[in-house]
Parts: sequence; structure tokens; C-alpha cells
Amino acid sequence: MDLERLQRLFTAPLFPLGRQSFSLLWLLQVLLLLVAVSLAARGIKRLLAGRVLRWFSLPEGRREALATLVSMTLAAFGYVVVAQGMGLDFGALAVLFGALGVGVGFGLQDLTRNLSSGLTLLMEGKLKVGDLIEFGQTMGHIREISIRSTVIRTFQGAEIVVPNSAITNAPVKNLSYLSPDGRVDVSLTVAHGSDPLAVTEVLLEAALAEPTVLADPPPKVLLRGLGERGLEFELWVWTSAIHASLSLRSSLNYAIEQGLRERSIELAGARGQIQLLPPRRAATGAGEREAPPPLQTALPDHPCFRSLDGRALRELVGSGARRVVPAGTVLVRQGEEGRAFHLVLSGAVDAIHETELVSHRLFTFNAGEFFGKLPLLLQVPYPTTMVATQDTTLFVVPSGSFRALLASRPAFADTVAREVARRSDVLRSYEDCLRQRGLLQDADIGHPLQWFRERMRRVLAGRHPLAAGEMDSGSST
Repeated sequence: MDLERLQRLFTAPLFPLGRQSFSLLWLLQVLLLLVAVSLAARGIKRLLAGRVLRWFSLPEGRREALATLVSMTLAAFGYVVVAQGMGLDFGALAVLFGALGVGVGFGLQDLTRNLSSGLTLLMEGKLKVGDLIEFGQTMGHIREISIRSTVIRTFQGAEIVVPNSAITNAPVKNLSYLSPDGRVDVSLTVAHGSDPLAVTEVLLEAALAEPTVLADPPPKVLLRGLGERGLEFELWVWTSAIHASLSLRSSLNYAIEQGLRERSIELAGARGQIQLLPPRRAATGAGEREAPPPLQTALPDHPCFRSLDGRALRELVGSGARRVVPAGTVLVRQGEEGRAFHLVLSGAVDAIHETELVSHRLFTFNAGEFFGKLPLLLQVPYPTTMVATQDTTLFVVPSGSFRALLASRPAFADTVAREVARRSDVLRSYEDCLRQRGLLQDADIGHPLQWFRERMRRVLAGRHPLAAGEMDSGSST
């Protein structure tokens, strides 16, 4: 009796709709089928985004958008199949939905707006999963873009759920829209009377010491103004890891503070503060680092920078930075791409050719000599490993500033070309690599100066050294 009563309870008609009568058992079956379709659509979305679409090397945002659209389409088709298979009369539902549409439509305006905004985000692809964005006071990575909302993960680890309509109707700064490259700015104000070139040297030293700072575009220092408080400077650096901009800015601030302290450069307002530390000693202790002489007095002593006027000297100091390395420091590994031009101010650097069995020193760069011009201009890797053989001081110019320096200083470009022609041992170390790339022919060996000047002219004119038509041009130079 209980089974029969339970069966009648589930099969008894609850209400009719058109020619179909609905029972509790029918509702449960429809509910289970709809849940199964939803779970299947979600599983297909994860399978597409996590495995299938990875085979096509699509970026994460595109994979997520395609997987979402496919799962939505399959889910909608599955819902229609379930309704049709269970005998649901859409003609009768149209009457019901028409009656409820007016009242429910006003209550679902926000939901409908968010749904359409979600489809817009997925179809346009302007915002993708994994992008670093700034939205209002929120900064973080996009973790998920669904139909109704977008999930943003902040650097503090919080997950913020934002309605899609709020994102599409407000300005959003996408920091990784085309690439993860970006610029980080550091501002500071030093006291009046400070040497602007010394401050510029400190800022560029801090920038070029950071491994995540790009050499092209090169770091740049601007004297923004002569304010009431002091001299206002701003450092621009470009990085390929803009998501770590806060850490980069912190590292730069640490290095800048140390450089200013070593050169006794005061920040604006520092003179009016109470001095709690003991006064600076005239002689440096064993553990203290003595401030080096300023670059504006050291660089003109070298042949390639003689007879510089004041403006040219400012441009030169603003194009690179000093780097002091102890003996045994590896500056560049064999096979690595060049990132900077190096001028040896003091000390010496050996060029060592390494094989699986032995390492052989090919030549040495002493004070007044420079290296790194061929890898930068010809875009070839270093054929040797560069090692400091003693405590060495270098003037390092990143690749972007080096090209600008060659273009603006013809005398410097001519000095570089003559140095390449004079150091035939250096040119021979690049010979195999240059021949493989079609940049060196037998006729070029007898005229290295003319050959290098022509290559440098093409690079400065914006032509890639490996462009079509240049493979056989060496014999005519």
C-alpha cells in the first residue's frame, strides 16, 4: 500500500499546461536532466580550455573565451532537447512567458545587462583571462570571465567578483593588452645645490643594475622642474614584467637611496631635519665604500669622448651608468645576446672562448677600450665569455641609448668603426657567426673599416642587418 501510495504521489498530475500534464516525477526528471546538461557543459568547458585548445597554442584568454561560448551553446541546445524530449509544449510556454515577461523583465534588467556585457567581453577579447588590469581602486589579474561577472585576483590574494556591466561601462586600464611590457616611473626631489649630473648617474646606475629593466627602450632621466623645495627628477624604466612593477619600484628606491647617500646628495627638506646620527667621517672605514669620481670628469679622459661640450657631456652621462665589478665577475656568457655597450674605465676584461674541453683567452680589453658594439649592431650573440680579470669599472650604455648615441655623435660612430677595424682579433672572433648569417664575405676581410661603416649606416637607418637582399651585398662593400 505504501508503494502504491508513493507511486500515485509522484505520478499524480499537479497541473496541466496545454496538452501536457505535469507530475512530481516529471519535474524531478526534468530537473535531473537539466543539471546533467549543465555539468556536462561545464566539464566540456574545462576540457576545451585546459587541454584541447592548448594544442593550437592559443593564449589563455582566447582559450577561455572560446570554451565559454562553446559550453554556452551546448548547454542551450541541451536544454531545448530536454524540453522537447519530455513533451514540453513551447506554444503553451510562450503564453506563460508572455504574461510574466512584462513583470519579470523589470526585475531582470541588471541580469540581462550583465549577460550581454559578458558576451561582449568574450567576443571582443579586449580583456582576457590572465590580463593585469586597473579598475577603479582595484589592481589585479583576471581569473575568470563568466556570463554574469568577472573575477579579479588582487596582489593581496583576494578574489573580487565584478558585474560585467560595471566593467564594460567604465574605463579599464589593461596593463598587458598587447604585451607584458610597461614603464615604471620613480620620482624624487633633491636639495638645491646638488649636481644634476651626479643625480642622473645615481638614477641610471640603479636602473641598469636591475635585471628586469629593458635595455631597449633604455632608461631615461628627466629633470622635471626647479621647484621651491629642490630639483625635481623622474626616472623612466621599461620592464617586460609589468606585473612586478611594485617590486621593481621598491628595488630602485633602495638602490637610489644608497647611491645618493654614497655621494652625499641630500633629498629636499633633509637639511631642516634633526640629525641624530654621528657626523660623516672624512676617511672611509674598511667596510665603507668610497664615493667614485663623477662621470663628467672621468669620461672626457677617454679618446672617444674628448672635446665634448657641456650639452654633449650631459647627453653622454644620461645615456649610461657606471658599473663596478670585482675580479672574476662574468659580464656576458658565450652565446648570449648583447644588451649593452661597455667602455672600460679602469681594470681589464678578458674575452674567453669556451669549449667542452678547454677555455682559451683570445684577447683583453684594457682601460680606454670598449666591447659589445658588434653584438648590438649586427644582432649576433657573443662568441666569447667576457670576464673581469681584476677589479674593473665600466661605463655601460644600454642598446637603445647606444644606437641613439651613434646617430647623434658622428665622431663617436667613427671612433667605434675605427676601433673595429683596428682590433682585427675581435673581428676574427665573430667571423664564423657572421659568415653563417651572410654578413661577411672574403672581400670584407681586406676592408673591415669600410664594411663596418656600411653595416652601421644600415642599422642606424632602421634596416635589419639580415633583411632580404643583403645576403650578397658584402662583396660589393
